Amino acid sequence: MFENLQDRLGSILNGLTGRGALSEADVSAALREVRRALLEADVALEVVRSFTDRVREKAVGAAVLKSIKPGQMVVKIVHDELIEMLGSEGVSIDLNAPAPVVVMMVGLQGSGKTTTTGKIAKRLTDREKKKVLMASLDTRRPAAQEQLRQLGVQTGIDVLPIIAGQSPTDIASRAVQAAKLGGHDVVILDTAGRTHIDEPLMVEMAEIKARSKPHEILLVADALTGQDAVNLARNFDERVGITGLVLTRMDGDGRGGAALSMRAVTGKPIKLIGVGEKMTELEEFHPRRIADRILGMGDIVSLVEKAAENIDAEKAAAMAAKMAKGKFDLDDLADQLRQMQKMGGMGGIMGLMPGMAGMKDKMAAAGLNDKLFGRQIAIIQSMTKAERANPDILKHSRKKRIAAGSGTDAAEINKLLKMHRQMADMMKMMGGKKGGGMMKQMMGGLASKMGLGGMGGMPDLSSMDPKQIEALAKQAEAAGIKPGALPGLGGGLPGLGGKLPGLGGGFPGLPGLPKKK
Repeated sequence: MFENLQDRLGSILNGLTGRGALSEADVSAALREVRRALLEADVALEVVRSFTDRVREKAVGAAVLKSIKPGQMVVKIVHDELIEMLGSEGVSIDLNAPAPVVVMMVGLQGSGKTTTTGKIAKRLTDREKKKVLMASLDTRRPAAQEQLRQLGVQTGIDVLPIIAGQSPTDIASRAVQAAKLGGHDVVILDTAGRTHIDEPLMVEMAEIKARSKPHEILLVADALTGQDAVNLARNFDERVGITGLVLTRMDGDGRGGAALSMRAVTGKPIKLIGVGEKMTELEEFHPRRIADRILGMGDIVSLVEKAAENIDAEKAAAMAAKMAKGKFDLDDLADQLRQMQKMGGMGGIMGLMPGMAGMKDKMAAAGLNDKLFGRQIAIIQSMTKAERANPDILKHSRKKRIAAGSGTDAAEINKLLKMHRQMADMMKMMGGKKGGGMMKQMMGGLASKMGLGGMGGMPDLSSMDPKQIEALAKQAEAAGIKPGALPGLGGGLPGLGGKLPGLGGGFPGLPGLPKKK
């Protein structure tokens, strides 16, 4: 979403950090470029003016211009102001009210309200263990109520039965009453939208609000909306009174201006962001992490959390035991590649790695993209069980058969086998007797460097909340450990022959991962 803005701001701020001293003219020239970059990213003009004025006020002070590294001080000021613009702290959906808590979803037609309703219901059911009832108040759009019913079937969440001819306000009253009788903790009202804001829509929203008395009113907005997002947010807030924002399609290739503008204009927090089509692809919005990504600083905390969510703890433990014995066959390699795909593929992971976001284009140009994973998995799946366990038996005739079965060629098979050989040799060296427990020594050294007292003191990520994980990442950085060298993220990226240190190969090593449900 923020790739263009990230590239522009990165080149501008790198120009500042590369200089020994800065004048006021240097700062002003850089801020002109920052202003232009934000406007090109569809950030509202009033927000851009306010942002650059605040940065200029702090950046031209004597404390910055006379500091040892003035360029880095300016980057810090831009970073802090970005966090301020996005909202200092992440805010989640507030359920602190008598049950059933009413959540009202509002927004324009096509913004993704119905899908987001299903995602939020699933999230509250899975993570908060809440009993949720969904109700569609959209009586105008054809099959809108049926769409929500299907989402309920798909996720196993209760949906209010459809009664033909009822008005939206009557459905809202019935939904709240049904939630009380059914012992539901939360009732989510999926209201109707229009293609544009008009008076009848606002009157209907106000009536539903008066009838259902919602505790949360969430404005669902398409992150690709651009400049018009500001008018949308302002109108809904003035007429209905929203309590938070949910941005959809944050995985798109838009310029990200809506995310930066809407929070600044309304003063209401962005609570959740949709990052894909699947029902699980809804994330909490963390302003500091987004600011880090925009400025190319990576997001190690999100990377660790994503690993914890996607890695099967039992399978990881079994693979770690095999690696400790120096064993690593092609089935293990295929598992590693699938785990990488679950975590967002190469591009998604690189975007979270500090200083690595700029590598994505170079890797794509070299043919090292997510399609590579798919081809490598296809090659492994085209082998027999014996061939996967013992790749040494793969001679010309077998490779010819595998190439035909996977739609690849002998050259790609040879590259895969070479990569596997390198990783297997590394596992033998680190886990075997010859290595003298090198893996344990490395992990122990890392732990002591972080003040955790050896292997026995490695933290259990499953018992930590996001703030504790973030504190751990900062502690590691303060100890001089490069981000990406956290336990279980060291080795070499599968598919790159181990040439990018600080990532894959060791995903199963993440300590204390929760078991998949």
